[in-house]
Amino acid sequence: MKRNPVKRFPAPRTLRGRLALMALATSALWVAVLTTVFNLALDKRLHEQADDVLRTRAEAVAATVEARPDGRLLVHEPAQDQALDTGVWIFQGNRAIEKPPGVPAGLQRQAALLAGHGEAFAETGGPGATRLYAFPVKAPDGRRQTGTVVSSVILDPYRSTAEAALAGSIALAALLLGTIYLLTRLVVRRALRPVAAMSDQAARWSAAGAPERFGAVGRPDELASFATSLDALLDRLAAVLRHEQQQAAELSHELRTPLARITAEAEWLTRRPRDADEQAASHEAIAGAAATMQQICDTLLSEVRTRSSQTPGRCRFPDLARQLAERIAIAHPGAPTVGVVGEAVDIGVSPAVAERILMPLLDNALRYAEHSVTLACTAEAGAVTVEVSDDGPGVPEEFVASLFEPGRRARPEDGHDGAGLGLALARRLARAAGGDITLAGGGPGARFTVTLPAG
Repeated sequence: MKRNPVKRFPAPRTLRGRLALMALATSALWVAVLTTVFNLALDKRLHEQADDVLRTRAEAVAATVEARPDGRLLVHEPAQDQALDTGVWIFQGNRAIEKPPGVPAGLQRQAALLAGHGEAFAETGGPGATRLYAFPVKAPDGRRQTGTVVSSVILDPYRSTAEAALAGSIALAALLLGTIYLLTRLVVRRALRPVAAMSDQAARWSAAGAPERFGAVGRPDELASFATSLDALLDRLAAVLRHEQQQAAELSHELRTPLARITAEAEWLTRRPRDADEQAASHEAIAGAAATMQQICDTLLSEVRTRSSQTPGRCRFPDLARQLAERIAIAHPGAPTVGVVGEAVDIGVSPAVAERILMPLLDNALRYAEHSVTLACTAEAGAVTVEVSDDGPGVPEEFVASLFEPGRRARPEDGHDGAGLGLALARRLARAAGGDITLAGGGPGARFTVTLPAG
């Protein structure tokens, strides 16, 4: 059996429409509650008015009735006897001695049922509904009821008033809700106009890389917070663009030398015939330059991948330090020993990131150390400090200022095949993880301090 798809009211596409719809729903709830309370209160008040009319009419008629000691009732006709003509019965016991003319039989029976039973109310249903009230007439001794005055009132005028008030309140509620919806859309549109303008301006500034910023001064609190967030986002985008430009410049600078060597060797081979030794030397030079280019590309791209896909992790000192020391001892049997000092602490970076940060420092320390390299760790409030020190000659004074610049080497003539990117990469990784690397002074040899977040 094929079912018809359920049609749903489409949700507004704009924030202005959604906020206006939310305000309309909230207002509709309150208007419905207030309308219901108003109509219930009005209905109760109309019933109270009808009951007041019945009591007043019954008491006025009862004032014309005299109860005799023998139990009989004597009705004194007033100068104006319109009360009996508007629906009033006088009962002596269960017998009606006075009744209004032209009363339907059903209403007559209902009035008779109220006779002799004290003060009471009754109501007939259907069209022409009537409410009745029985007022007891006491004997002269005031102990027993000798008669009953029953008054009645037709409820149609009261019901018409209640229905008219209900229809009017519903129409007023609908008009009020429509006005609220339109005013809410207008107010929200005016309130969001600066947000839209700021968003468009931020898109233009980010596309052009403009240095302008919004600032939070002189703005409302909400727009000040939004402007601060946009400024922070623009600052991050500008930092990313600067970093990418610096990355491209560094890559171009570092690749220029080995690429020029490859080009020169290739031209030198093709210009004139070479013997076997010269060809072998050229091939070795080309292979070495290509290996250098590969190392440079791998190092820089590794830093980019680590920065862009950085994930939180945790490692433990001294377990990580011992693993690095064992790996160095296996790879370099004759290298200086790596000592591990410090208490067991958790570092708030993954083991892979910690290794990429510490290995360039260990490589430098092993290259210049005479007998030993030390890895020490101390814990502080929310941070962990790892020191990498050696007993070598230390960092030359003239090289300290450019120590962490990419492509700079303290001794280019030492035969080391590095590209001078290790310390720069280590510092970038440490700062990306929320820490830093600095050169600590004092003592023989070089001592680098690595600050990382605690795990």
